[in-house]
Amino acid sequence: MSRHGSVDWCCFHRFDARPVFARLLDWERGGYVRLAPNGPHSVSRRYIPGTNVLETRFEGEAGVLVVTDCLPVRSSDDGPAGESLQPYHQLLRLIRGEAGEVELIFAFHPRFDYGLTVPRLELDGDRLGRVFGGADGLAVQTSFRMEQSELCGCDTLIRVRAGEEAFVAISYAAPHEPQPRALEPDDARQRVEATIKYWEEWSDRCQYSGPYRNAVVRSALVLKALTNHPTGAIVAAPTTSLPETIGGVRNWDYRYTWLRDAALNLYALFRLGYTDEAHAFMAWLQRTTAGRADQLQPLYGVGGERLVPEVEIAELDGYRGSRPVRVGNAASSQLQLDTYGELLDTAWLYHRHGGDIDGVFWDLLRAVVEVVEARWEEPDEGIWEVRDARRHFVSSKAMAWVAVDRAVRLAEARHLPAGLAHWRKLRQQIRQRIDQHGSDAATGAFLRSFGSGDVDASSLLLSLTRFVAPNDPRVRATVEHIERELSTNGLVSRYAGGDGLPGEEGAFVICSFWLIGNLALLGEIDRAQELFERVLACANDVGLLAEEIDPDTGECLGNFPQAFSHVGLIGAAFNLVHAQHSRVTRLVK
Repeated sequence: MSRHGSVDWCCFHRFDARPVFARLLDWERGGYVRLAPNGPHSVSRRYIPGTNVLETRFEGEAGVLVVTDCLPVRSSDDGPAGESLQPYHQLLRLIRGEAGEVELIFAFHPRFDYGLTVPRLELDGDRLGRVFGGADGLAVQTSFRMEQSELCGCDTLIRVRAGEEAFVAISYAAPHEPQPRALEPDDARQRVEATIKYWEEWSDRCQYSGPYRNAVVRSALVLKALTNHPTGAIVAAPTTSLPETIGGVRNWDYRYTWLRDAALNLYALFRLGYTDEAHAFMAWLQRTTAGRADQLQPLYGVGGERLVPEVEIAELDGYRGSRPVRVGNAASSQLQLDTYGELLDTAWLYHRHGGDIDGVFWDLLRAVVEVVEARWEEPDEGIWEVRDARRHFVSSKAMAWVAVDRAVRLAEARHLPAGLAHWRKLRQQIRQRIDQHGSDAATGAFLRSFGSGDVDASSLLLSLTRFVAPNDPRVRATVEHIERELSTNGLVSRYAGGDGLPGEEGAFVICSFWLIGNLALLGEIDRAQELFERVLACANDVGLLAEEIDPDTGECLGNFPQAFSHVGLIGAAFNLVHAQHSRVTRLVK
């Protein structure tokens, strides 16, 4: 939803579905739906507190108008844990006049297949229409008269006075499916009210009570909004091809679920008290990774799909001329050794929060350790999914160590069958290799890859994943090196050194949160808090964080909103609370 009252990106029934509005990626052909005053006006927006319901307030000389937007939901007790949220697959826009009289533009121009298909609009009367063409279909209903302006478009002017209400409901339904029932004005209002109530009750369950609670709750709401119903999968972002540099080629499709995010997501959900969502996500993970351990891949579709081939849509201009537009993600076929560590770390966290590790899942995890033993000495594409030569990334080796370490801990804690003596020896071998080749002799800081001399923000994970203790001198050396080489205005970039792609990128938001976590562990609480507030200030006007930030201008870059950024915020907030509590405890003693 833009500040101009326009919905420029919308995939109704799945995050990775074909959008029905895609002006975000091509201004001329992408399609959109807009509600905004016809004349000069100012705009302010907010989420209704504790919800994912957006209010946009338009103020002009003639009057004041508020548009409330939501994807309406209803609660149900019929589904499994974590699946009580029942969507209507509908965009509902409620219009309310607050003062004076406002002339309002309603522009409805859907386009299917990423904007490549102009469908057909057929009006049934002047307040109900059906859009079809290809595999997708929409129903549009308004409480006012629509005027068709083209094959598939409406441009209508309406007047809304103080105290009056109107609505627009756009519902997804494939052409062969029954069309949604028509709404009465009272129905529209009740759906909005029920949706607000659902989100308020959901937010009230958040168990975080520390500083920056509003930001933590907003981040929790983002994670919930990025959760696919009914599979339980959490996508990295709901968008594709938003550039890491305006006009550049670093444009990726993030509408999938990465194993890399799994442990962080599970940690956040459990710590915040959202156990139903945590169990639903873990059930998705177990279903999706079932099979041969050597066929694990870094990312999957929200339904567990493994084939997500990357293609380019040459016809589209891209966001502000940033081409190519990509659908799918070739990183799914990369070798990323960190994936094994993230899966085992997720299983360990699940166990620690009372989850069951059954025999079938344990058999897979044991096989994963065997894959790690066979492959940990190989170079890989790494956590940042480089597209040039494979390297011996230090963070990849450390996550291979995490895989074996968590398997040992699980076997010991649950008395599971395992070759513990052999695993302990393997764990020590990986550690020795990192100790020998993973840090820079001159600075003492961890390196990007063996023998490279380059620095990488993923080195900050070595303390956060307990590969090394926070008081290890290499941790402080790494923090200082990253602040010196990768930080601009306090915001942290991912790495120095090539990755096989032209151009540059912005500061990576979660890397700044990793730095905050390390500073907190080192006892640098005031500095950590200052940086935390600096990153929070880079959120947009409604508290959402992108994947990256231009450190010079503060502009959002990359896909948006980004789960990795918001889960990083949650983790950093908990690290700050823990560090502050520890400091108070020391002072009392």
